[in-house]
Amino acid sequence: MKTPTRDELLSTPVRQIDFDSINTVSELVEAMKHSSIQSRNIGKCVSVYENMLENATRPTIIMGLSGALIAGGMRKIIRDMIERGIVDCLVSTGAIMYQDFYQALGHNHYRGHPEADNLLLREHFIDRIYDTYVDEGKFRETDSLIGTLTEELEPRGYSTREFLFFLGKKAAERDPNSILGTAYRHGVPIFVPALNDSSIGIGLTEYYARNKGKPKMTIDPIRDNYELTQVKAKSGKTGVIYVGGGTPKNYINDVEVIAEVLGYGCEGHEYAFQITSATPHDGGLSGSTLDEAQSWGKLHREATKATVYVEATIGLPLIAGSVLQRMRDEGYLAGRKRVKFVWDGDEIEEVKLV
Repeated sequence: MKTPTRDELLSTPVRQIDFDSINTVSELVEAMKHSSIQSRNIGKCVSVYENMLENATRPTIIMGLSGALIAGGMRKIIRDMIERGIVDCLVSTGAIMYQDFYQALGHNHYRGHPEADNLLLREHFIDRIYDTYVDEGKFRETDSLIGTLTEELEPRGYSTREFLFFLGKKAAERDPNSILGTAYRHGVPIFVPALNDSSIGIGLTEYYARNKGKPKMTIDPIRDNYELTQVKAKSGKTGVIYVGGGTPKNYINDVEVIAEVLGYGCEGHEYAFQITSATPHDGGLSGSTLDEAQSWGKLHREATKATVYVEATIGLPLIAGSVLQRMRDEGYLAGRKRVKFVWDGDEIEEVKLV
């Protein structure tokens, strides 16, 4: 590679963000592409996202979700991404899907304070999520409802995709604009690999205890592995979005390894961007770099990728909002087709564009 000259290194000035010429989120993000630090990284992530969305081969876009996104006010953004077809598959923590279902029942999250008297909150049966409050009594009601609804399922092993499709149908009856309900209407698969580690898991534990010694519905996590691997293997190219880290991020990455072990010949996700506030120096998955993922074969050796180090409730509205506003106001991606997975049990028979 040719060594750059001094003039070449000093050839691209930073442009100062000028709100006299900015009226929308998309215009702000476009300006951020020419700034620096994490502002520029927001712009880089949007550029990667636009490349995913504009690719003529129509990559399947898988989004990993972790963190307190519903408590943080991100519910409708995620729902709109599904509704507008700019995400095709979700891998989430159980808490996010649970809190979406909780709100589908008409319950709320409430603005609170991070330095509240926590013992007083406990006396009032109020739970705190940083600066947000929830009604523990309503949580308990939601837990029990999930356990009761599960009685409708025939006793066998279910993937979380199958179970959340069932729960999505119930959510759609109450709030068709919920994340679960919108995904159900459009056939967008949702996987929650650590479902037991959530309030959905608490509701299912109540169901399990009530049916102890009887045939019952169970969650089969290895079926999840196989089904999500089908999403990758049958899709051709894939783009991935990591909102936070944790289990969803690792799970999306691991399907590449599983696909390789099963002989599908996949070469890693072709596009990736991540929104994270974690750092790589402690060796944890949440802060691991996308370059590191290439050493495992989880990302393609020539993957288009970007990372922004910012808290998700700041990064997601800017990145998704930029695309959603352009779709609304400029006809961006007009005519772009939606991915439709045709399932036969745990196998994908066909991936359609509809």
